Amino acid sequence: MDTSNTPLAPTPATGVKPPAPGMAWIPGGTFLMGSDRHYPEEAPAHKVAVQGFWIDTHAVTNADFKRFVDATGHVTLAEKPARAEDYPGADPAMLVPSSVVFRKTAGPVDMGNVHNWWTYQQGADWRHPRGPGSSLQGLWKHPVVHVAFEDAEAYAAWAGKALPTEAEWEFASRGGLDGAEYTWGDEFTPGGKHMANTWQGQFPWQNLLVDGYEGTAPVGSFPPNGYGLFDMAGNVWEWTTDWYQEHGKIEHACCTMDNPRGGTADASHDPRSPEPRIPRRVMKGGSHLCAPNYCHRYRPAARMAQPIDTMTSHLGFRCIVREERAL
Repeated sequence: MDTSNTPLAPTPATGVKPPAPGMAWIPGGTFLMGSDRHYPEEAPAHKVAVQGFWIDTHAVTNADFKRFVDATGHVTLAEKPARAEDYPGADPAMLVPSSVVFRKTAGPVDMGNVHNWWTYQQGADWRHPRGPGSSLQGLWKHPVVHVAFEDAEAYAAWAGKALPTEAEWEFASRGGLDGAEYTWGDEFTPGGKHMANTWQGQFPWQNLLVDGYEGTAPVGSFPPNGYGLFDMAGNVWEWTTDWYQEHGKIEHACCTMDNPRGGTADASHDPRSPEPRIPRRVMKGGSHLCAPNYCHRYRPAARMAQPIDTMTSHLGFRCIVREERAL
């Protein structure tokens, strides 16, 4: 394993302030993106280069998002009724303000049917992360969830930042350990210590809580990676700007690419889904629901496609400022 990335951009001179509080400098470099050892959508591993950028040291929290909403009056997609014309033939009961919430099952279930643990819950949104009757009491330092891609973009624009590309996100998550299995190295629990908020036990019914958390954890609850970034594995998935495509469809994957931006919106659709087919972006990092028996995706190379109109109780985001914006 190569434990040093090749720098492309210098570290800012001593005394240079971040463009906003709580951001860390990522020096840029080349790295091996993806993996040939895990899920098919991660292969083939291929060389990618990124320039230097600043990134939030932790995911946007409920407190952060509240400041944005208070300042702008932004209403999230989960808080709005869906338009019938956008979803022809949909059950009107499904068009009310809603989001997707995880419900732990009472026992083992058919693992091929995600509806056994995911519920489309009316009244679930960022203010009510577990559905009607829930609140943010005690969750202000937890990552905001139930945010659609458009909500994350709106926050980033308000903050004078941007959302990362998949390559930028993965490079930052590796913390300088190019080729390592996890953001902290190759051993999942070094010295028996849990390094991320993930699921222990048999998903979706048995959570042993060895890491201390049933759901999301306050940001910064686990050790940072080599770049000082928290929760780049587990806790919540995070949006990136890339339209989803399989790495195997990348042209010229044999050569080093400069911060690729993914595929196209049209090609990102899930061909198995019914009409209307919704474009999908890449989400990274895994979440507190990832378990060895179901979703071994709390790794830098891991990736999943997420419809841009779908919010969940385990998906959030963090922002970046690219070098040219910071200077």
